[in-house]
Amino acid sequence: MKEKYELEFLINSSPQLLYQYVSDPSGLSEWFADNVNSRGEVYSFIWGDSQEKARVVTRKVDERIKYRWLDEEDEDTDYYFEIKIHKDELTKDVIVTVVDFAYPDEVSESKQLWENQIMDLKQVLGSA
Repeated sequence: MKEKYELEFLINSSPQLLYQYVSDPSGLSEWFADNVNSRGEVYSFIWGDSQEKARVVTRKVDERIKYRWLDEEDEDTDYYFEIKIHKDELTKDVIVTVVDFAYPDEVSESKQLWENQIMDLKQVLGSA
């Protein structure tokens, strides 16, 4: 059984620009996976020889997107990853919250992977 975890990152970017990079296949291809294709609400994420599919289940422009992982028969699984974008009204800081799942013995490795991915995103955005 996988466990849920959350990570927060401060990113120097507008919510509008960030949203394009977390919701658009070409944007995702620049930092998240080697290649991303979509057919309607189903996205294919390709890393090397590996491919995973996910369905967009929640989308609120400039605020959040949630992808539910699909199994081999393209059926929804219990697991998803969600990216939320929040702008602090006082500080004007833009905070990205990542929600994901990992097996208990892989949580720290999974968090490290997200940290690396977000570093790549910051470089693409020019905010590193």
